[in-house]
Amino acid sequence: MSACKRVRLAEMLEDVFAVLKRVDAVCFDVDSTVIREEGIDELAKFCGKGAEVANLTSQAMSGSMTFQEALDLRLNIIKPSLAQVKDFIKISPPTLTPGVKKLIELLHSRNIPVYLISGGFRSIIVPIADQLKIPHSHIFANRLKFYFTGEYAGFDENEPTSKSGGKGVVIQQLKAKHSFRNLILIGDGATDLEAAPPADAFIGYGGNIIRPTVKAKAKWFVTDFNEIYNVLVNLNNI
Repeated sequence: MSACKRVRLAEMLEDVFAVLKRVDAVCFDVDSTVIREEGIDELAKFCGKGAEVANLTSQAMSGSMTFQEALDLRLNIIKPSLAQVKDFIKISPPTLTPGVKKLIELLHSRNIPVYLISGGFRSIIVPIADQLKIPHSHIFANRLKFYFTGEYAGFDENEPTSKSGGKGVVIQQLKAKHSFRNLILIGDGATDLEAAPPADAFIGYGGNIIRPTVKAKAKWFVTDFNEIYNVLVNLNNI
């Protein structure tokens, strides 16, 4: 690595650390970040549509189609019933990524609010938030709709998270409402990367899956939540 490139990398890290020192809110992506799985892929497998949906998820995360297009296509393949969603949550609960609980506990101990902003489904994310002691009001995600018979009826297209750029919209709303000035977003995908700005800093996460575009463009890219935890604990020494 050239000296010029090393200097540039150091400057990018300093940019993120400067925000981290004054952080007043942290937003996490959920799928492949807070949890190890991609929730929609796992739901698809549970409903017998796994292979068809996984490829579309990869395209959505790489930014090769709009998020709303990918969400609509995937859900129309799965067509999950209310009963299937309930059974999925009960039988196949998602797995927390190692280190994320400890990191969020540290943030909470410092009275730093934590938000979950996801292109996944609120009904699946609520139990995750409960494990992490994150208020339900701090969840921003998509809502599935069902007919009175329990059959799939679509998703709420009014949710910002159902569209490309939706995470940025949520972050703008949070900053306007709470006057956050040093908000950090942590995530693995293109929809996370594009939300900074308005997020004041972005940390790319690759502990579950590495998205090459995110790794290349993130000012700070980590594969272990302990990296962030250790920096937070030792900020005064940086």
